[in-house]
Amino acid sequence: MLSTGALRAHLLAARLAGPVATSREESLRSYRLFEARDPRVLLGLDPEWAWGQRDLLALMADKCGVSRDPGHTSGFDVIDPERTLAALDAFGDRLGRAAHSRSPVLFGTGHPHRLLGFYAALADALSALGCVVLTPAQGSSIDITTRFGLRTYNLDYVRGVALVREPGAWPPGVETGAHSHSPLPVRTALAACAEAGGPLPHLVVGDHGWVCGAGQLGFDAIGLADTDDPALFVGEAEGQVSVVVPLDDAVRSDYYRPLTRYVLNRACLSQ
Repeated sequence: MLSTGALRAHLLAARLAGPVATSREESLRSYRLFEARDPRVLLGLDPEWAWGQRDLLALMADKCGVSRDPGHTSGFDVIDPERTLAALDAFGDRLGRAAHSRSPVLFGTGHPHRLLGFYAALADALSALGCVVLTPAQGSSIDITTRFGLRTYNLDYVRGVALVREPGAWPPGVETGAHSHSPLPVRTALAACAEAGGPLPHLVVGDHGWVCGAGQLGFDAIGLADTDDPALFVGEAEGQVSVVVPLDDAVRSDYYRPLTRYVLNRACLSQ
């Protein structure tokens, strides 16, 4: 069992919290784009409230622990490890309720190079307990607008976790994929569930568009987010997203293993 103190020390040592690699410039740029309702940072969310840059800065200071000072415009952003730990507890509690009720769950990530192992371990634990880990629309083609123009991706699942990959880039099942913010993959997956007559997920777990896209459609969604992803925290503030864990979402994949153990223990899913 990993203690809270040991996990806090790991969060800081791995730079998952504390001073993180995400720059203040990146975060402030995201807040400006969010205020302008740029779909690249909305991630599928349609906010009900008007969010100006100062509102977003106040929210992110509240949720993540970043500086509230609008004059602070450079350097590294900072995440309060206490906020990360509290959110991990809530994340684990929600996962535990899904396990207890044997709920169908959908996992998806836009960060397969970093976070696939984290989600896959949770999917394995839920599956072992009898939960249905959904894999709808496998192999479906999805056209996603990127900075390079419109690109076609294929929806794939690795160990129960959805991701997208460029056609022909890797064979199906290989543990890698494309970085994506788009909500289109989760919309495709959920539509396929509905067309097949269910079951629909009682919980969606992931990041980026997987969380915001599902939450916007009324599905219970929890996930991880960095300081330059305000959409998830706005979704949480407005009630479309249940739990968001603030952390750096792009460190080495093995640095997330202690978080996996902590969440599984909190959810009473440890083997």
